Amino acid sequence: MAAIEVRGLVKRYGELQAVAGIDLTVLEGEVFALLGPNGAGKTTTVEILEGYRERTSGDVSVLGYDPGDAPREFRERIGIVLQETSVEQELTVAEALDIYGAIYPRRRATGELIELVGLTDKRDERVKTLSGGQRRRLELALGIVGDPDLIFLDEPTTGFDPSARRQAWTVIENLRSLGKTILLTTHYMDEAQHLSDRVAVIARGHIIAAGSPETIGGRADAKTMIRFKVAGVALDSLPLVPVRIDEGYVEIESGDPTRDLYTLTRWAMDNEIQLEDLVVNRPSLEDIYLQLTDDEVTA
Repeated sequence: MAAIEVRGLVKRYGELQAVAGIDLTVLEGEVFALLGPNGAGKTTTVEILEGYRERTSGDVSVLGYDPGDAPREFRERIGIVLQETSVEQELTVAEALDIYGAIYPRRRATGELIELVGLTDKRDERVKTLSGGQRRRLELALGIVGDPDLIFLDEPTTGFDPSARRQAWTVIENLRSLGKTILLTTHYMDEAQHLSDRVAVIARGHIIAAGSPETIGGRADAKTMIRFKVAGVALDSLPLVPVRIDEGYVEIESGDPTRDLYTLTRWAMDNEIQLEDLVVNRPSLEDIYLQLTDDEVTA
């Protein structure tokens, strides 16, 4: 079942077409990442799905509702976590969740939420005393206090240090385990890779690629680069043909890295040669993303 179904979505501001007829499907229970550079139409699309911005044309269904004309029940079934949320600084963590949760007909218990986001030891601390990462976890808790079926996460870990980001990822994984559908926007490709079941890349108002993090943009079929350094060896004796030699480093492009690594290391062992700084790199999601968006920008 689809939690979000979009067909031919268009949004214009005068002569500017911010969203240019995109199609998008997000399945129930999955984490879906929408990626794209600033100005690509990402935020506009998400705000239309949330019901906070009107569309020019196209068909949009979110949890079976048209978000442009949805009843209160729709609002009660979605949770939104913005990049910044203003919370009264003098409230404690538990008080903030109690107050925000009071407006929802169904809500998750305060203690359960606090445990879910990892703030058990901060339950009775005032918001103003929380670190940036702790405050972000509170904002995640506030976004799900009404026990929503669908959660919109807008750049959930922007400005986090590595430790805080990993903690936030754990919270998001906990939400997935509860069966929630999550639409995530992020500029961190490792975040999308780690958390998402599927991703879509938007640029200039168009979806230019979609699929799993492992296959998007032909990543599954992309060549692997084998890189190493050898000293005092005639390079024409290499068992594989290099595509590049730079300052003593040799790069070999491989469509079958298991076979080619075996060939290379067997040759090195037979000839008592050290393959220094041996690295095997498959194109990352970030590599594919940059390729896709660079191609779009220069088109």
